[in-house]
Amino acid sequence: MTDKKLTFESTLKSMDTEEFLDIHFYRPIGYRWALFFHKLGVTPNQITLASIIVGIASGICFYYDALEIKITGICLLILANSYDSADGQLARMTGQKTELGRILDGVGGIFWFISIYIAIICNLWPEWGFYILALALLAGASHGTQTRMADYYRNIHLFFLKGKNGSELDNSADLQQRYKTLSWRKKPLLKFFEYNYLNYTRGQESWTPHFNAMMRVLRLQFAGVAPEWFRAEFREKSLRLMKYTNMLSFNLRSIVLFISALCGMLWIYFVFEVTVMNFMMLYMVRAHEKICAGFTEKLMKYAES
Repeated sequence: MTDKKLTFESTLKSMDTEEFLDIHFYRPIGYRWALFFHKLGVTPNQITLASIIVGIASGICFYYDALEIKITGICLLILANSYDSADGQLARMTGQKTELGRILDGVGGIFWFISIYIAIICNLWPEWGFYILALALLAGASHGTQTRMADYYRNIHLFFLKGKNGSELDNSADLQQRYKTLSWRKKPLLKFFEYNYLNYTRGQESWTPHFNAMMRVLRLQFAGVAPEWFRAEFREKSLRLMKYTNMLSFNLRSIVLFISALCGMLWIYFVFEVTVMNFMMLYMVRAHEKICAGFTEKLMKYAES
């Protein structure tokens, strides 16, 4: 591996999609972890598994009321997220990108927050009873949709900015074909992950009919190759929404979680996800769909001219 491939800049997806806190905190830390693990011969997938273990341990800490244990949980979650950053950075540095790695990276955060949710439910159960369970289920469903759509829009932006190799944008039709080629007998674990990833992608597509209509026009009228003017204009409009994809990901929700835990009012975190985060997501989806509908019409006129 050349020194050029080991540069910090080479580990970033795109400045368009990187958040301030990631650029100035998580990515620099992740980069140093990536260099360290690379020297030890650790693979990106192994780092992902480590992040899952650390994240689950963090979640358990949020069950306890002792301040020192809460702070331990906060530190462990920050460590888990720095590992989550390191696995992708190492994969980009070394070219070790795999479909399994993409799937593991996606489910890693799910395990962190399942642990956190269970801990909060158990902590508040004596006072709230079934009400906290209902609120947690609503917050969990909201959380899943929010992060799924943020990930989708980020990869859409990267797809038109950097092309297929610079994005992890997938479609359910291709994933369905790949899923059919896998055997439950020979590769049960990969088949299981592929099944869940297929449903994950279908969930994203169900929210984005105008985007998928735009992609059909690109495939049918332009053989899947977006005109240069379209890529430039789409990037400009999509870039305005990247701040929402970032806020709907890890950093903002973790800050609210930390404040809620330190204040001894963990229920605030669930309420925040159900209200503020859902409002941002719905605005983001509506704005993106409006952009795509306008470009679909524009592409059709361009193809006819």
